Amino acid sequence: MTTKKLTRKQRILVATTLFGMFFGAGNLIFPVHLGQMAGSNVIPAIIGFIITAVGIPIFGVAAIGVTHSDGLQTLSGKVGRGYGIFFTCLLYLTIGPLFAIPRCATVSFTTGVSPMVSETAQPLALLLFSAVFFAFVLFFSLRPGKITVWIGKIINPVFLLFLAVLVIAALLKPGASISDVAPTEPYATKTSAFFSSFIEGYGTMDAIAGLAFGIVVIDVIRRMGVDNDDAVAVDVLGSGTLTGILMAVIYVVTILMGTQSRGLFEISDNGGIALTQIAGHYFGGVGQIILAVTITFACLKTSIGLVTSCSETFVKMTHGKISYKLWAILFTLFSFAVSNVGLSAIIEYSIPVLMLIYPPAIALIILAFAGKLFRHDRAVYVSVMIFTWAAAIFDFFKTLPAGVQTALRLDIPVGLAKRYLPLFNLNLGWLLPAVIGFVIGMAIHLSKRSRAN
Repeated sequence: MTTKKLTRKQRILVATTLFGMFFGAGNLIFPVHLGQMAGSNVIPAIIGFIITAVGIPIFGVAAIGVTHSDGLQTLSGKVGRGYGIFFTCLLYLTIGPLFAIPRCATVSFTTGVSPMVSETAQPLALLLFSAVFFAFVLFFSLRPGKITVWIGKIINPVFLLFLAVLVIAALLKPGASISDVAPTEPYATKTSAFFSSFIEGYGTMDAIAGLAFGIVVIDVIRRMGVDNDDAVAVDVLGSGTLTGILMAVIYVVTILMGTQSRGLFEISDNGGIALTQIAGHYFGGVGQIILAVTITFACLKTSIGLVTSCSETFVKMTHGKISYKLWAILFTLFSFAVSNVGLSAIIEYSIPVLMLIYPPAIALIILAFAGKLFRHDRAVYVSVMIFTWAAAIFDFFKTLPAGVQTALRLDIPVGLAKRYLPLFNLNLGWLLPAVIGFVIGMAIHLSKRSRAN
């Protein structure tokens, strides 16, 4: 019996769908800003960023397929039923109302409205803009229809076309030679540039998005007639590879554009400001308007999609006791409130949370692929997660704003971690504990097997 696989055309279609899910306007603010900071050490920075912003997200999607799971809750539930609920809630809230949805509004504001408003009027302008933005989000989230499809078919190609023109113009007429751009302190050496950008890739939130939305891609593949679980897993990885190549190309050129912009501008507070400055330099006011409009519509589409998916997930998790409409209203209102702290503040406070949840997310993805070695024994999952979370909490402490660290006297645990936790200074302090957890889990698994025999 021949197992059906996707045709080349179908695989490209799935890859396009996956790209649309991953790549939003917010994905550009990190590589551009990274390029400005990396300077002449941009090559190792590119490699580190692509690992966490492209490689891990694609494997996150594939992890759902490899384990034949029907979603994130099932995969994380291999640790335990309660953990599956906890981790699913945490990830959806992170890519939803806590950070990603508010970031969409503030990226749109930063690239569109902010340059035209005085410093003193910024808070009021952001309040009014975000109110209108989220009014549209709520309206379309409560009326699921073809609006997001239409925006995706029209705005995404326009956005990518404009981005291509902007990148080409910037690379043909660079503001500075890359070798002449001094890197900032975190990127001072090639090694530090690699590890700093590795963590910078967390900001895209795509690895946790891959875990959350992997089931959507799998459903698309199954609707195309592929029903064998192993074939689905192979097609997910194949389509993901195509998506990854496209994302990597965009990241590379935008990072280089950001580096070369240092000859024109100082390092910006965030990538949204940098994009606006670069567009204004090469195409004047018209360029800034086109950038603002396309980014706003792209962010609007992303926000509607996130509110919809988060609401549907929580309806399912609460077994319908709280309606979709109420979840959509709650998530929209909360996102509106968070958005008014501003883009830089959202990024600043998202980093500690991402430093906390990315290590267990990465560990879960690796365990999904290595699961056949230990027959997906719960003991291994539990052991790895205990050690990974225990170490990741110190990365969370270390990256909290300085004022919070001082108020909570976190200098003591952070100091202990610096002294005793290997790789902590490279933001990979969780790595060795995770390995220790795996070894202990495997010992328990093998012990149980030997007793069974």
